[in-house]
Amino acid sequence: MPPRNKNFTGRETLLNRLHTGIGDNVTAVVPHTLHGLGGVGKTQMAIEYAYRFRDSYDVVWWIPADQPGLVRATLAQLAPKLGVPDATTAGIEDAANAVLDALRRGEPYGRWLLIFDNADQPEDFGELIPPGPGDVLVTSRNHRWAGVYETIAVDVFPRKESMEFLSKRVPSVTVEEADKLAEALGDLPLALEQAAALQVETGMSAQEYLRLFEQHASSLLEEGKPREYPWSMTTAWRLSVTKLREHLPEAMDLLRTCAFFGPEPIPRDAFRPVKGPVRPELAELLATPIRLSKAIATLARYALVRIDPDERTLQVHRLIQALLREELPAALQGEIRSEVHSLIVEAAPAGADIPANWPRYQALLAHVDPAEVAESTRPDVRSFAHNMLGALASSGDYRTASRYAEAFVQQWSRDSGATDPDVLRAQRVKGDMLREFGRYADAYELNTTTLATMREVLGHDHREVLILLNGIGADLRGRGRFIDAREHDKESVERHRAVLGSDDVQTLRAINNLALDFGLTSDYRASQVLLEEAYRAAQANEGKVSRGTFLNLWASLARSVRQCGDYNEACDVGRDALGYGRQHLDADHPRVLLVQKDLAIALLRAGEREEGLELARDVHARYVRIYDLNHPGTLAAAACLANSLRTNDLPEDAYRLAKDTRDRYARVYSSEHPYHYGCISNVALLERVRGEPAVAYELNEQALAGLESRFGRDHHYVLTVAVNLASDLAALGELDRACRLGEESLQRLRRLLGEHHPASLAAAANLATDLAAAGRGDEAKRLFDETMRRYEETLGREHFDALAAAEGRHLDLDFDPPPI
Repeated sequence: MPPRNKNFTGRETLLNRLHTGIGDNVTAVVPHTLHGLGGVGKTQMAIEYAYRFRDSYDVVWWIPADQPGLVRATLAQLAPKLGVPDATTAGIEDAANAVLDALRRGEPYGRWLLIFDNADQPEDFGELIPPGPGDVLVTSRNHRWAGVYETIAVDVFPRKESMEFLSKRVPSVTVEEADKLAEALGDLPLALEQAAALQVETGMSAQEYLRLFEQHASSLLEEGKPREYPWSMTTAWRLSVTKLREHLPEAMDLLRTCAFFGPEPIPRDAFRPVKGPVRPELAELLATPIRLSKAIATLARYALVRIDPDERTLQVHRLIQALLREELPAALQGEIRSEVHSLIVEAAPAGADIPANWPRYQALLAHVDPAEVAESTRPDVRSFAHNMLGALASSGDYRTASRYAEAFVQQWSRDSGATDPDVLRAQRVKGDMLREFGRYADAYELNTTTLATMREVLGHDHREVLILLNGIGADLRGRGRFIDAREHDKESVERHRAVLGSDDVQTLRAINNLALDFGLTSDYRASQVLLEEAYRAAQANEGKVSRGTFLNLWASLARSVRQCGDYNEACDVGRDALGYGRQHLDADHPRVLLVQKDLAIALLRAGEREEGLELARDVHARYVRIYDLNHPGTLAAAACLANSLRTNDLPEDAYRLAKDTRDRYARVYSSEHPYHYGCISNVALLERVRGEPAVAYELNEQALAGLESRFGRDHHYVLTVAVNLASDLAALGELDRACRLGEESLQRLRRLLGEHHPASLAAAANLATDLAAAGRGDEAKRLFDETMRRYEETLGREHFDALAAAEGRHLDLDFDPPPI
């Protein structure tokens, strides 16, 4: 046996699996094979297995198998140990045959282990692997062994084991340095060992090693070869490449192309004839499917690529990629990199906003940075980059979209100037992402600046200009300027219709935004009419409207129905929309989360308290997991959950969450934003529930003043707070003031929302109770009877609002912030 490696680390699961598997084969052994990338630790694992489990065997015999012609000579050396004629007496051939016969019979030893190290072709060993009572272990790079014998694949180290190994070998290395080294070296055991040995022997720091590795990977990987390994990392790689060149030179052209992709799996379908520039030798290979398949299979045979037949991908280790790139002249590197761009462009499907295409874009995303896509000035490559941004944004991966939009803006600005249309288009996506994460002031500043430049460069009616124009309305809403946003979006919709037509998907998005504005300025009926029109147009143009846009319209329609006071209908529409979203997008997609949050509110309003609470808990947990506590969606979900908790008789839980949400809204949106005042009112409501009406009164006065300064008195949010403030006054015993405020609020609500709207009915029910308490019995009786009749006509007498009104309890109106 070779000596045991005192620095052997990890592999516990694989070693135990190997031992258990071998132990199951007592009389009819199925030999086990270890295979994988050169330097992955197959030989070291076989050595460790032999030493760790040697007590299970009477004989362990190590056979270097890289040269099949010498295997019989190594087997013949075992002859004297088994009591059969040796090579001196019988010759190598007969001695080897006698050894194999003795092993098959299990005489004189039945517990034996043969290890064939670094075997290549399985057919070369058919007669040399004896069946019998013992075990056989083979290490090989050739994956064809998997088709003959049971196989255990040895992969690179998990990152944790890489870091443990480096810490053991180089005690001075920090956790961060170990992680960076492992990342650079692709967690490959041989490369890690060489890096550690070089640092120990020379005193080189981890930072210095990483700097040199970026510049001279091949030279550095020649150094520090450990005694336990037969070759250095570079030598091991070159052995495989030499064999590859001898066997199938054109596979080398394919491997060089793979070196300029990323180290993540490459879609197999990327390798096909393309329109963009490709080297003639590769173009010929791509045009010949049989030769291409053979080339890929050959690369896999030499463990230079890993094939995943289920996912239809192939993958090259990052070290092999680095070594391949380094040996090429700069001009050829540029040529192959452009070739990879051509393959990536062609592999990207049309329709970045189609959910079925998102996995393909996600697979290609891993190669955008390594292939230096941002540095290309080719129009087709930049078009792909824009499509990638579109796919990321449409799929809800806002963080990644933001990162790449920023990278593209910086690189393209350097290459093409700040006013280049590609720069402006990526800058628009950057602004969208700022808004998605609640940075409304930054988004507004960037988008208004970009819009001015876009109009100069592209003109006022260019599609990109209209898309950006639509987004600025959202920026205004994010800053609390609801009336300004409404006026802006009215003009935007008119321009969209004039330039693009009423049924264009971008026009429908503009209409959706205007409908949001109408909702935020309390014109719920106008919002619903607009959305019904847009929803019908989207249905009629189903093939042209993305599922995300269609769901957005559907969600907005459900919300407008709820805001109009039709709670049961809102639940019906919301359930349909949620089912559609989960079917066609994903349960964690931001648009689906929005639908779920709105449905939770509708259920709560309709009286389905427990179901509403369950949905509210789930959607809040999803937002926290996917984003963070300060994300706008998380804050809206937290407000919804707090209201659900209160309605389900969990006031203390609701109070803690409502206070936290109020404070976060002030930090994210500003203390003067209408949503912050709405959340103050939610806390005030809970203060009264907890028996603190004076505190509730002070908070509601603050919220009322803040909202009224923005909107005047005739706004739903303002009147909601006024109704709650009247209840505070009643709780404090100031019944005359409560009645005066209640009468004024009821008149305004009826003019604004109608006599049958639930907010109007709640104000009327509260006022009837206060009038009765103030000794105005006749007025109270007339208002009470009228209100209960209207409850029966709308929500029904069994609705909890109607029951509370019938019992003379005050109804509380909470606030749920709509999306921006």
